[in-house]
Amino acid sequence: MTLLRGLLAATSKPLPGVFHSLEGTLHHWGYLAVAGFLFFEDFGVPLPGETMLIAASLYAGAGHLNIWLVALVGFLAAVLGDNLGYLIGRKGGRELVEKFGKYLFVTPERLDRAEAFFSKHGGKIVVIARFIEGLRQLNGIIAGTVEMPWRRFLLCNALGAAMWVAVWTSLGYLAGNHVETISRDFTYFAIGAGVLLVAFIVWHVLRRRKHKRAAA
Repeated sequence: MTLLRGLLAATSKPLPGVFHSLEGTLHHWGYLAVAGFLFFEDFGVPLPGETMLIAASLYAGAGHLNIWLVALVGFLAAVLGDNLGYLIGRKGGRELVEKFGKYLFVTPERLDRAEAFFSKHGGKIVVIARFIEGLRQLNGIIAGTVEMPWRRFLLCNALGAAMWVAVWTSLGYLAGNHVETISRDFTYFAIGAGVLLVAFIVWHVLRRRKHKRAAA
């Protein structure tokens, strides 16, 4: 087995682009690297969890890891990390998040924006948030802070995590060297969709306030 891994390492190409920086970590830690990056990212720690998941899928495509185990570990780590975030938000509330969130780049402004999403759209946001940078790291904390029912959060979060892991492990495993372009384009699309969603919610809130003032 050691000889086979050595031959694979010698004959396979380096991971493309930004994913190459994670190749050494994957070589030394394997599935633990996937679990650690995704788990800690999902309650606010600034780690490139999505990049790690794609890199691990590419690494599996090169024969170094099992893609099914990458997907399983990624799913479990994502769900557990978000649930820890939920627990932090539920037990500590906004005061705790604001006190210590600054060390994880969780600012009051980001918290306000995320809370606005949840108070309006609830479970749908938990599913969609998995694909949106910023919300992915905060959705568990915010869901706990606004006291979203845990069972509902768990179901929506598991669904979002399953979809997210399925998308990126499949693309990483099948797309090979083209995955960097796909990832970049998808990220732009997700950012654009997030901006449009925020703009729509702001417009809707302002419109409702205008109607309430007119009615008063």
